[in-house]
Amino acid sequence: MKKGGIGGAKTRSGLKFEERTSLKNLFESLPDYSVISNRVYCKNKEVALLYQKHELYRNLLQPNHIDYTTIISKKLLPDDSIFVIKNKVLHIIEMKFQEVAGSVDEKLQTCDFKHKQYQKLLSPLKIKVKYVYILNDWFMKKEYEDVLKYVESVGCYYFINILPFHFLDLPTPSK
Repeated sequence: MKKGGIGGAKTRSGLKFEERTSLKNLFESLPDYSVISNRVYCKNKEVALLYQKHELYRNLLQPNHIDYTTIISKKLLPDDSIFVIKNKVLHIIEMKFQEVAGSVDEKLQTCDFKHKQYQKLLSPLKIKVKYVYILNDWFMKKEYEDVLKYVESVGCYYFINILPFHFLDLPTPSK
């Protein structure tokens, strides 16, 4: 499933990434949404929880008495993640913003392994995991076609500059 979101600055179909930023900052800038600590509210109803890097372990796994070292051999640190409460899905969000050629091709190819590790880690909580890349326009080049097809083929996702609300299964904010 190819995900190539594009749109203007006033787009309300998804979270618009114009540069590397946190999900918290993006949600705080939207009408109808607010963030208190790591809790995301839409029209004063709690809809999601946010976790960056070590917060996933500190604020989700440890309170549920899960020691990651008994499940996986190395701690994985997501750029960002969002747990959608109503469907018990944790979206692991990795941001890759390139402006020059580099080793990002190989990084994109690790999604299958990391997705499986996160699934294993969160299985005791019966939480489904979706592994998602947010990429900038750099990755629209033909040379990334094969690696993006690979990302899709292993059940991971990518979006260009935007993370759609419908993908997250969250309400679209009013305009």
